[in-house]
Amino acid sequence: MLRVMMKRLMNPFAKGKIDGDRASANMPPDMEEEFRNMYESFREYTMTSIERMYALYQAVHYIVEGKIDGDIVECGVWKGGSVMLCAAVMLAKKDLQRKFYLYDTYSGMTEPTDNDVDYLGKSAKDVWWQGDAWEWTRVSLDEVRKNIFSIGYPDQNIFFVKGKVEETIPATVPEKISVLHLDTDWYASTYHELVHLYPKIVPGGVIIIDDYGHFKGAREAVDQYIRENDIKIFLNRIDYTGRIGIVVPS
Repeated sequence: MLRVMMKRLMNPFAKGKIDGDRASANMPPDMEEEFRNMYESFREYTMTSIERMYALYQAVHYIVEGKIDGDIVECGVWKGGSVMLCAAVMLAKKDLQRKFYLYDTYSGMTEPTDNDVDYLGKSAKDVWWQGDAWEWTRVSLDEVRKNIFSIGYPDQNIFFVKGKVEETIPATVPEKISVLHLDTDWYASTYHELVHLYPKIVPGGVIIIDDYGHFKGAREAVDQYIRENDIKIFLNRIDYTGRIGIVVPS
């Protein structure tokens, strides 16, 4: 375990993990006690920074309190920490009818392409060929199911879709999406997700893009999709990499 942790901390592509660990000791004072408790409970199951977790927490509160219809979709699940947070909020708000659609290989990262370069210009493809450099990203479906089911959200409303998103989407997608959380890092997967899932977001629904600032390929995919479809959306900065926006009627 220590060996895996050290590899993760030294990996330049382990975005947000170190920042997230450091942030828990200095949690901003405006974050609610409910969130603080949830974050401390779920932080070991996510690589997402405290700021991005808080944005997700706020997004779920927003769709529940605003009675915005639609299911919650996450692409790139890892150990399930973000979903655990969302499910905990839904339980606290007694909103148990929404479904979760969770897309992941459940066996680690897919192979990057030449488009996938981080904000420092480091090639993800070069790191990919270092053998077990991505070992820490491999989490089995059984482990993720165990983590998420431990929250107590109705099992029948949680759908795990295993495989590359380019192969599983759009075969299995909800009709309406209230929160779309994209966290698959690479250009090809991010663009594919946007093509098939963004049109499913209901007016007033939320999109969160985890990798916009960290990976140039993810940013290119988002910018390209917005440009090609003449989408009017303000993507607000969460932290150095995360972006969030509310979808307005076209």
